[in-house]
This record gives sequence, structure tokens and C-alpha cells, in this order.
Amino acid sequence: MSSQQFAQLSHLTTESRARALAEMSSGTELDVLVIGGGITGAGIALDAATRGLRTGIVEAGDWAAGTSAWSSKLIHGGLRYLYNLDFKLVTEALKERGLLLEKIAPHLVHAQPFLWPLKTPVIERSYSAIGIGMYDALAYIGSRGKKGVPSQRHFTKKGTKTVFPDIKDSAFTGAIQFYDARVDDARLVVDVVRTASGYGALAASRTQVVGIDKDTSGKVVGARLADLESGQELMVKAKHIINATGVWTEESESLANPDAGLEVLASKGIHIVVPRDRIQATSGIFTKTEKSVLFIIPWQRYWIIGTTDTPYTEDRERPVATRQDIDYVLEQANKLIANPLTHDDIIGTYSGLRPLLQPKVKGDGAQSTKVSREHTVTEVAPGMSAIAGGKLTTYRVMAADAVDFALGDRAQERPSVTETIALVGAEGYRAIEAGRDRYAQRYGWDEDRITHLLERYGAQIEDLGALIDADPDLGKPLKHAPQFLRADAVFALRYEGALHLEDVLVRRVRLDLEQRDRGLAAAPEILEIMRSELNWDDAKVARELALYTERVKAIREAESTSTDAEASAKIVAVDPVAPRRKLNVQHH
Repeated sequence: MSSQQFAQLSHLTTESRARALAEMSSGTELDVLVIGGGITGAGIALDAATRGLRTGIVEAGDWAAGTSAWSSKLIHGGLRYLYNLDFKLVTEALKERGLLLEKIAPHLVHAQPFLWPLKTPVIERSYSAIGIGMYDALAYIGSRGKKGVPSQRHFTKKGTKTVFPDIKDSAFTGAIQFYDARVDDARLVVDVVRTASGYGALAASRTQVVGIDKDTSGKVVGARLADLESGQELMVKAKHIINATGVWTEESESLANPDAGLEVLASKGIHIVVPRDRIQATSGIFTKTEKSVLFIIPWQRYWIIGTTDTPYTEDRERPVATRQDIDYVLEQANKLIANPLTHDDIIGTYSGLRPLLQPKVKGDGAQSTKVSREHTVTEVAPGMSAIAGGKLTTYRVMAADAVDFALGDRAQERPSVTETIALVGAEGYRAIEAGRDRYAQRYGWDEDRITHLLERYGAQIEDLGALIDADPDLGKPLKHAPQFLRADAVFALRYEGALHLEDVLVRRVRLDLEQRDRGLAAAPEILEIMRSELNWDDAKVARELALYTERVKAIREAESTSTDAEASAKIVAVDPVAPRRKLNVQHH
């Protein structure tokens, strides 16, 4: 395949989606059908496609719409797991961190320093230095002598204040600085799906599996899909189906077998977002709290602060932060920040559900020893398997294990190759980044704009530039969100598979994250772009704006509630853009 063919195939559009659904339902059997378009499902689709398997992937919502857009946005080894002596998990994750930084997605994944504040001057510094030293050593081992990030540094109290001037004097006696990495999680998922599509995977979002088909022996042979955009139902034949639906695992696998598979807990984590200039610092902070951990993470225009870790039993479609959640994160952050944060400082909040494995799989499958971040793959029924657990950082390992499981003995003949596969935007990124000054001359962009665009698109900044060259109007900033260009919205539609206003504002342009109105002021301008690109009429534009307005209002109201039940009631009342079908399945 030529690079030009790959580039064309990697474009996710309304047309590519229609072609994918047509091919999947053409009667030609897929080798693998992946259910779930979060990071795990996306990784599985890429792994399978790059082994030469005829692969399809469907997602009931938008790509990354579930857990994968609402993480702490970190690629990390898991320093806290090291304190549980989980050396294997940490080493594996640190190896993946190195691969993402150096080869797979250097445009999306960037080294990030963190301070570990010390409360006592000698004893805590000594054992923390040993722990972080082991972290550095495991990174060196896992990455075969190439860590990709600097080693730890020790700071006195005075030295700590030079990198984090706004730290509260009473909160520390000194600090150790270590490195992990940050990532735009939703963009990572979209780019993995796009890369899989470039290698031939058939990808369709807003497509729900509503039934599983079996032959007379009980073997799974295919699935019934509902195109949630058109309402059409389609039949797909597949040699193997892999269920990678996270907190929806039991619902999906119950379509084939309600008595086997994985049991998954939902744990809610929330984050708040505050302006970058609200905290004076050049480093992030990581520390443990009574209930979870606290990250204070700097991004170009804002800080992300979280997280919580609480059991969640309400509707899983759109979890939201409650007043109690927000108060908890503020309380923990203000233990460290000299100029206390208040609710007025918050420009955004978000909430996601972590899929955590129960101690046992259902039926007679293999047992996992504890509720953990480690993943498990198991058979749901002959011809269908499920994977759950794990974390964002180790998605590639999870994907390889899932495809190996599906292939069985044939896995040795078709080993995973994703360790060497760069995502769209990665090839040529270093050279383009080195020549960044020419974009200032070509388009008049300042340094902040160039940094922002390179971290979004990598080498695809050339594709963005081509859009602007063809239509200079696209080079203009959005009127009510000048940190983004009109071309960003067009790119989301022509390259990244956005189908609705919510897809653009929440997971592509991400104004939902960094503006107090969650992008509502910019919505009319973006909708006019979508009208032109997608041939929408006035009624469609009005409905999209109304749905997003309802969503923003419901989240705002939910943030003032005290409990998850109250918050969920506010969100459930909002009509979603493409309602999922209710499935008649049994839960265990």
C-alpha cells in the first residue's frame, strides 16, 4: 500500500462510515469484529488489521465517547502500583510509555514533570527516593535502555518553590521531581482508529450491536447491528467477535451468553479544570490522598486536577461530577496550593467511569485475583471473547492479548506488529517540529499556536495547512474560541469522523473542556461549517444546537447536586443525539 493510499483510507468521514457498514454487511465474513470504540477496542482493531485480518470495529456512540475521553490524560507507569510491589504491571506500562513517546505517538504524548511533595525531611525523602529510583530503573529496563524521560531530581524547600511558586509552605519540606507523560486521550483514540482504518479496518461509529447470531452448535457466527444514524438494521458475519465495551461489558456479552464472561465494576473519577494562570508553576504535582490520588497537571491553557475513585451504580451513559465530588477535589488541591481555589475558578469539570474487574469471571472461566487495573481476556461463547480491565497506557498490550486469544494456536503464525506501527501524524513529526518556524512565516502563527497545532496534528499539520491553502477563510480563528481555527472544525469532519456538534465540541475541538459555557458561544459558527460540510438543513442545525444546549444545562444543574442519583436524573432527562437501543439482556 502506498503512503497516499494509506492516508486516504485513514480519513474517517460520513462516506467512509457508510462504506464500512456496506462492506461489513455485504455477506463476506470478517475475521474479527470488535465491539467498542474506546482505546481498547481501537487498539484491537489496529492490532488485528496490521496482522492482515479482515477487521471491523463498531461503537454505539462517538469514538472515545465512554471512559476513554475522561481519564486523567496521562501515559504513566503507575507509581502508586509500585508501592503495592506490582513490578510486572509497572514495568509493562513504562515500556509502553517509552514506545508512545518515541515511536507510536510522539506528537500526542509528551513528557511531563511532577513533584512528589515531602512532609518529612529525611525518612520520607529516603524511601521516596528509593521508590522513584526503582520507577526510573524499571523504565530503563522496560524500554531496553531508553527511558524517554529525565531521571528524578531532588529539591530543597527553596528549590521546590522555584518550580512551583504557588505551593503552600506548610504542605512540604522539599520535593522529588519525576517524569511521566500526558496525552489528549480522545485524540489518541481517534488516531488509533484512523490508523487501523488506514490498514484496512472497517470502522463505524454510532453503530450498536443489538444481537449476536449463533449456528446450530452454539458457535457465534455474527452480529446484528443497528445504524443509530439511519435506524437501519444490518447483519454481519464474523469468525470471531471481541467485546471491548468497558463498563458495558456485561450488557454486551449477555447478548451471547448471560452466564459467562467478565464481571465489571464501575468506579467514577472526576476532574476539574482551572485556567493556566491561576496556578503559578512549571511542574505538575502528584500525591496520595485518603481515598485516591491527586494529580495537578499543567496543559498549555489550563490545569487538570483530580481525581476521585468512588463506586458508581447509576446510568452509565453520561456520569457527571456532583457538588460533593467537586468540593472533595478542591479540598485536596487546596492542601497544597497557597492561594486556595474556589468554585469561581473552575472553567470545567468532567467525569468518567473506570471498568474494574470483579474478583472472578462469570461461569467456569479463569479467575483474577483481585479488583485491579490488570486486564483479563475470557471466552463468552465459542467464537466470542471479552476483554476488560487495564488502563490507557497499556492499551497496545491489551489489544495484542485480545487478538492472540481470538486466534488461538494461529497467533504464532500472525504475531502482533503494533510495537513498530506509528499512528497517523507520527511519521515525519520530528522533522516537521524541527522546522516549525516556517509555519510562522507561511501562516502568521505565533509560537503558542504552532505548539498547539503540532501537539494536535503532528505531521498532519501539513494537511491542516492544505485546507487553509485551498480556503484561506479556514485559517481564521473561531470568533468565540480564538485558540482554535475554523480549519480545526473542518478537519474533525473530513478526517476524524465527527458526525454531530457534540462530537466536535467534546472530543475534537474540546471546548467542552476548557470554556465555562462548554463551547456554546462558538457552536453557531461551528454549526455553519457543519451545515456546509454535511449538507444539513435549518432543522438539523437547530436540533443539534438544542441538544447541545440541553446537555450543557443538565451538566451545570448536576454539578449542584449532592448525590450520583440526583446528578444522573438531570442527565438521563436529556435526549441524546443518537439514542442507543434498549437491549433485552440479563445482568448478573
